[in-house]
Amino acid sequence: MNSEPVAYIVDDDPALRDALCMLLESVSIRARAFSNATDFLNSGGLQQGGPACLLVDVRLPGISGLILLERLQESGIRIPTIMITAYGDIPMAVRAMKLGAIDFLSKPLNPQAVLELVQRTLSDADARASLAEPGSGRDRRRDREQEVLLERYARLTPREREVFEGITAGNTNQMVAEQLGISVRTAEFHRASVMKKMRARNLADLTLTRTSIEDRISHSA
Repeated sequence: MNSEPVAYIVDDDPALRDALCMLLESVSIRARAFSNATDFLNSGGLQQGGPACLLVDVRLPGISGLILLERLQESGIRIPTIMITAYGDIPMAVRAMKLGAIDFLSKPLNPQAVLELVQRTLSDADARASLAEPGSGRDRRRDREQEVLLERYARLTPREREVFEGITAGNTNQMVAEQLGISVRTAEFHRASVMKKMRARNLADLTLTRTSIEDRISHSA
């Protein structure tokens, strides 16, 4: 079994694939690239174990990046996934986060941002793999992280919670403002407050926070 960390790349742009492989391998990260989701799914690489992450373009011929995430989820395969997109939109981001995406990279890609995100993702994956099996350290750490998120959520005002629910459901500031009967400026103010109180770096991070909170609540019910 190969436990060497690896970054899988799925993108139909050969120039981008080659550039990403060269970039990652320049810092000794093993990279395996595929031009489409079908080839990736058929490669069997994920069965090798070891820390891994996936960089996948949202728009792919045949099986799209989002459909690929669905296939992996249905197969019970959990791999930290970074979505690559030139067409950022909130509904897509929300759907991707619910399917397991952990972050997004926007085209044109910033090489330094790619390296930092991939290195952090692989480091986190390696740390999780080194913990004990379910029922011990890993579960306790996850539970504590969820408790912290719940504590932060509890500090939100009723209006901030409404804004939190709205934006993490894929609504724009304009849509949230209309739904709550407030001005767009007020919605933006509440959104900024929510991001600060929840300590979210971006919308993807905030959406992941909501997923963690809902998971904690469902297991406590």
